[in-house]
Amino acid sequence: MKKTAKRSKPAQILRKEAQLHLMVLPAVLLVLIFSYFPLYGLKIAFQRFLPAKGLFGSQRFVGLDNFKYVLSLPNFLPVLRNTFIIAGAKIVLNLLVPVTVALMLNEVNSSRIKRPIQTIIYFPHFLSWIIFGGILIDLLSPSSGIVNKIITALGGKAVYFLGDNRYFRGTVILTDVWKNFGYGTIVYLAAITGIDVTLYEAAQIDGANRWQQTWHVTLPGIRMTVVLMMVLALGRVLNAGFDQLYNLCKPIVYESGDILDTFVYRLGLENGSFGPATAVGLFRSVVSLVFISTAYAVAYKWFDYRLF
Repeated sequence: MKKTAKRSKPAQILRKEAQLHLMVLPAVLLVLIFSYFPLYGLKIAFQRFLPAKGLFGSQRFVGLDNFKYVLSLPNFLPVLRNTFIIAGAKIVLNLLVPVTVALMLNEVNSSRIKRPIQTIIYFPHFLSWIIFGGILIDLLSPSSGIVNKIITALGGKAVYFLGDNRYFRGTVILTDVWKNFGYGTIVYLAAITGIDVTLYEAAQIDGANRWQQTWHVTLPGIRMTVVLMMVLALGRVLNAGFDQLYNLCKPIVYESGDILDTFVYRLGLENGSFGPATAVGLFRSVVSLVFISTAYAVAYKWFDYRLF
């Protein structure tokens, strides 16, 4: 008779991993202080909030009136559509592009070539959108930008990338990918280095070429990292990038570039409608929770991925 392995009790596991839990404790405290304790302010979404009375004052309860007011605004649905389109495109491209570039860099054997390329593509990630946005405005200027100078030199007409609704949305998506794909590339390269080398040796013995090794060894080896990044990205499905749009979006391109983040900023801080602005923020949080929960459930069922 085979002896069945005894399962460790939660208390034993906790004692065994006590040091790891202590290492995580500061991060947990920061999340509680800055992410969970402020949730008390969500009650503003159901109040006619008057700043003079303060957060803990006796505010008038209005139920779902703030939500009804936001839904009645003529520009809410276009803003919601823009948010889904821009955020969705960013999620897809910020998964595909880093994986592709990481696979390509993995095939470069010379460190003299590989390291400078990694530095160049990673550098924009460290720049704030204030700086990077200023660089983009200069590069894409219809009169003096180098991009339009190249276009006109080739016989084309200058394009107003940041002032034309036909091009603004695509420009926002591509420039975000340009700024952030270096970070994802480093993450996937780190995952690739963790793959057992003997798997590649076994594949070579079986006669697999480089493409077959990539398809059957490298991609399955980084699958869990890709799934993790996808789950985290879907939690930000309604976060289309406030920093970027605040610096690049002007009223002339609100039709294609106005998103929930900038909409809430104008509604709450510029117009003083704190109740409706909080209602939109609560709506975003609920939608994000649904998406990240669904993504985690799918990852658990189809990819056997679990955090705990």
